[in-house]
Amino acid sequence: MRPVSQLDVRRHNAALALAAVTARPGSTRAEVAAATGLAKATVSTVVDRLVAGGLVTETGPQPRAGRGRTGVGLALSPAGPHGIGVSIGVNHVTACLVDPLGAVRARRLRGGDNRGSSPSAVLAVVERVVRSLVGEGAVVGGVGVAVPGLVRDGVLLSAPNLGWAGVPVALDAPVPVVVQNEANAAALAERRDHADFVLVSGEVGVGAGIVRGGVLETGVHGFAGELGHVCVNPAGPRCGCGARGCLETYAGTDALPPLSAARAGDQDALATLHTAGKYLGQALSALVNLLDIPTVILGGDHAPYAPWLTEPLRGELHHRAIAARWTTPRVLASTLGREAAALGAARAATAPIADDPEAWLQSRDQAL
Repeated sequence: MRPVSQLDVRRHNAALALAAVTARPGSTRAEVAAATGLAKATVSTVVDRLVAGGLVTETGPQPRAGRGRTGVGLALSPAGPHGIGVSIGVNHVTACLVDPLGAVRARRLRGGDNRGSSPSAVLAVVERVVRSLVGEGAVVGGVGVAVPGLVRDGVLLSAPNLGWAGVPVALDAPVPVVVQNEANAAALAERRDHADFVLVSGEVGVGAGIVRGGVLETGVHGFAGELGHVCVNPAGPRCGCGARGCLETYAGTDALPPLSAARAGDQDALATLHTAGKYLGQALSALVNLLDIPTVILGGDHAPYAPWLTEPLRGELHHRAIAARWTTPRVLASTLGREAAALGAARAATAPIADDPEAWLQSRDQAL
């Protein structure tokens, strides 16, 4: 084990201070010292560096609780490092530029059949979109790319609905690029309002992002959440993965009727949605029984179908979840829609800066 260096201490202290400011906007230097256990002189030095580096801003004098000097409030700087999030779907590329406070500063949407395009062609579109957002003029700290499939070390191992396998998601970008599963990225976006939930991301495929205690559960290999490939009917139709009766053959958007038909009360459409909701509940009940999940969020293209999916889904949860007599999970519709994965990817892109602000500040110093 190597000895702790002064740089290690600076990195540790900067991360503590930034986390304290993030958790309690408006905190003074004295309050940051109390929250972190760091000496006031240390906090003053660290915060001054965070302010000078554009990560933190001073918000003005705060009301004084007792004797002593009035403190100056601190908050994340909205002009600090932004994240660019990109979601690659079967029929779209959605992207957004997100500031440190979570506000979307710019959006891009590119439609197209990505199933019919080569990975290189789609990634070229992504690069153009990223360059366009970089051109908005904000400081960009990272790019996050959300993809509908299994991801490891920046490689999309398998995405049956795109027809891709073993594709390195490499971009020509001026900042670090983070690649993750689409449902996991969407769950990161929902995490702002919920601490324990499963986010069901419905597109052509069906994925699940599982968050417990505010922490995204990705599994040992990072492959957790492939809800769409839970078998709900062994005699069902063939799935793109090769198996039969996977959930997404009933609840993926290729299996759902047009939204207009549901709104018009078409009986065939309503019957199809009832079946989809029932199978969603069947698959989710296993997850609820295993993990005691209190909240289910219908996201992606499932969100607008929630008025028709929710009742049969709840019915299955009530019937199959062993603890339903005492507590049945809430079923909510996401308000973020298809943009959720891009939002979560943007936040994932700047997470390394929050974890190690000193490293980011040093990289900025070297670039000047």
